Amino acid sequence: QVQLVESGGGLVEAGGSLRLSCVASGSIFSINTMGWYVQAPGKQRELVAAVTAGGYTHYAESVKGRFTISRDNAKNTMYLQMNSLKPEDSAVYYCAVETGLGHWGSWGQGTQVTVSS
Repeated sequence: QVQLVESGGGLVEAGGSLRLSCVASGSIFSINTMGWYVQAPGKQRELVAAVTAGGYTHYAESVKGRFTISRDNAKNTMYLQMNSLKPEDSAVYYCAVETGLGHWGSWGQGTQVTVSS
């Protein structure tokens, strides 16, 4: 099984930046799409960004131009560079692996991002 460990969350003022990291175990990281989901209190999980093994990316409209997802397969690590943060970005951010088409079967513990006004 794949184990995922996120880090990099914290408290930041609006307009600031954070970089989230997700370290994955196993070689599955090299061939599967990975992504970041957000879950705000009382809300369902939403995909914020995804990156394929080949480096193709997807972003939610709300973060385009502000967030950048990337992966370093040699380090089994995925990143989310978050710039120009807004209070509405506040959520728990989860690292996830797509284990089947449209099925995200592996999840990290989550890291809290809080953006103050």
